[in-house]
Amino acid sequence: MEIVEYIGEIVESIEEIPVQNPEVEDFSWADLSWTKFGTSEHHDDVALIPYARVDEFIIGECSKAECPTRFHIERGRKRSRGSLKEYKSDEYLEYRLYWCSFGPENYGEGGGVLPSRKYRLNTRNRAARPQSMRGCTCHFVVKRLYARPSLALLVYNDRRHVNKAGFTCHGPLDGDAIGPGAKKIPYICNEIQQQTMSMIYLGIPEENVLEKHIEGIQRYCGSDATVNSLASQYVHKLGMIIKRSTHELDLDDQASIKIWAERNKKSIFFYQEPSETDQFMLGIQTEWQLQQFVRFGHCSLVAADSTFGLKRLKYPLCTLLVFDSRHHALPVAWIISRSYMKSDVEKWMKILLQRAQSVEPGFKINGFIIDDAATETDPIRDTFCCPILFSLWRIRRSWLRNVVKKCDNIEVQRELFKCLGEVVYSIWDGVDLSKALERLTQDFVEQTTFMQYFTSNWLPKIGMWLSTIKSLPLASQEACGAIEAYHVKLKVKLFDDTHLGSLQRVDWLVHKLTTELHSSYWLDRYADESDAFQIVKEEYIASTSWHRASEIPDSAVTFDSNNTLVAKVQSQRDAEVTRVVWNPGSEFSFCDCAWSLQGNLCKHIIKVNAMCESREGYGDSMSLRSFKEKLRNIETRPMDDSIGLDLSMALALQMFNQVKQLVQLSETEDISNIVNDLPVKWGCKKGRTTIGIPASIAAYTKKQSQKRKR
Repeated sequence: MEIVEYIGEIVESIEEIPVQNPEVEDFSWADLSWTKFGTSEHHDDVALIPYARVDEFIIGECSKAECPTRFHIERGRKRSRGSLKEYKSDEYLEYRLYWCSFGPENYGEGGGVLPSRKYRLNTRNRAARPQSMRGCTCHFVVKRLYARPSLALLVYNDRRHVNKAGFTCHGPLDGDAIGPGAKKIPYICNEIQQQTMSMIYLGIPEENVLEKHIEGIQRYCGSDATVNSLASQYVHKLGMIIKRSTHELDLDDQASIKIWAERNKKSIFFYQEPSETDQFMLGIQTEWQLQQFVRFGHCSLVAADSTFGLKRLKYPLCTLLVFDSRHHALPVAWIISRSYMKSDVEKWMKILLQRAQSVEPGFKINGFIIDDAATETDPIRDTFCCPILFSLWRIRRSWLRNVVKKCDNIEVQRELFKCLGEVVYSIWDGVDLSKALERLTQDFVEQTTFMQYFTSNWLPKIGMWLSTIKSLPLASQEACGAIEAYHVKLKVKLFDDTHLGSLQRVDWLVHKLTTELHSSYWLDRYADESDAFQIVKEEYIASTSWHRASEIPDSAVTFDSNNTLVAKVQSQRDAEVTRVVWNPGSEFSFCDCAWSLQGNLCKHIIKVNAMCESREGYGDSMSLRSFKEKLRNIETRPMDDSIGLDLSMALALQMFNQVKQLVQLSETEDISNIVNDLPVKWGCKKGRTTIGIPASIAAYTKKQSQKRKR
């Protein structure tokens, strides 16, 4: 039994609470002395520790022998330094509410008696253990103090791992477990189970899965023959459940997807059933995807692969992507719908933003990349309030694939693809679009198959696409390559020959996305951050052409001083093989390697184009041309004495003040000098009277006010 020491009586000031720094590496509740902080009517058990040791406290709380568990962040808030003019001693800079992963919900089927935790598996549980949502009420708060950022205030609301009835609800002391040997099952955290499931979904042999699974649970249980035997049973049964699972929950596809939606509410952020007035819409985002969305999307870029499977799937798939620490595209949400109406797009975008802001209140993105000229931009601007960029990867890939497919001669392919690039470049070169298209049709009139494709599919909408390319800033080749890499991986996963009969079922698409594809990206990120799977990590790092291009040395690239239309790249695997890049320095470069001939942006083109930036005789890339065009538009002065001049002046001053504040913040040595110069920012009317007043006085004032109202 734990013996906890309490210090003195109730204190009302943080200054009276001593800072504790236990000598042990990982410490818990029992290693600290706790103080009652607040008023006589309402007070909490608190302790002050260095903020740098918060993780060690959490690890210690998770490692108790009588109730091993994990704590997840149930709620969090942040403030920026200098945002408060006046504040109380316990105001937070960062606020995190940690809750035991065995609570608070209880998803037992059939009422109060839960099925055996040894034999029934429920992979949707937060702690990832059979029937793990047991209603545990244990939770605590970590507040990084605003006035003393180096310290953390621990506020323990309920330290016992019990349910609302007061009974122990998990761990070896749980007497309500049903089934033989239920108390002896090794603890399996969310990370271990997700790792095991991902390996099974990806087809890794069961022996290798079991080896990694045992390594994970031995961190909690140690090495034991019984533990290993139970782990082996667990992995085998989990594998059998996954292999026997099916996407067809009902013969009718619509009924099947409705059943799936009812069972997986936590992985759905938007669901709209089809009706006479509404289109079918399904937005999927798992808890892990939400974490990655907040982690890599906040103050960064979000991209859309907007029209996947437009011809082959029952409903097209739109994927929202963020760029992770290695600038690889990571799917953080899937939207399945045929509707691209402004009102429908705005619905799910606003809900998605609210979902992210519920985790990180200050969540915002700095830019949104689209890849389709027909995309409605108003919902993006209204919801995310950010600039919109355009990616050329889709138009480039479509043209290159059809050039290679419909033209047999490689010389013709090179010239035709170069001419298509000149059509796009014409919007900056001052060339009339009609003349550029006329030259294209006259020079390649003999290529009837391709010209029929271009005339029927692109000629009616080429003006819209070029107008969008000119009006929006263009994304870089690195971003285009990352989006294309995701698109290729998605295509390989979904358009496998064994699944061609299921393409017209939505439940099959949802099943593939949430199992195989989700597991693949989860394992990639886990391998990269934990170094647990070196082969997976190496394949993940090398999965984009941009990274593969960085491994090519400059000495392997040869330029012809007499012919700027050709560059050669020596293969790193076979010194006798040389790849020829035609039209270097352009987004419409053509390479003769197999990867490029499939319509992809290859490493040879990226390497050559990167070296062309520092060489004379080569033009700027399209993204740089687009950037320069936007700068020239900014320099254009509005008419004198016009409203346009007033608006330009206001925007210029706003930008100047923001830059000035950033410069002051980076150069100052004392933040208080800047805070004192900031204008007074009033709080809401309800909270104005309590700002800067001690908690005890504020509580007393509030109580008197309530009496007067009565």
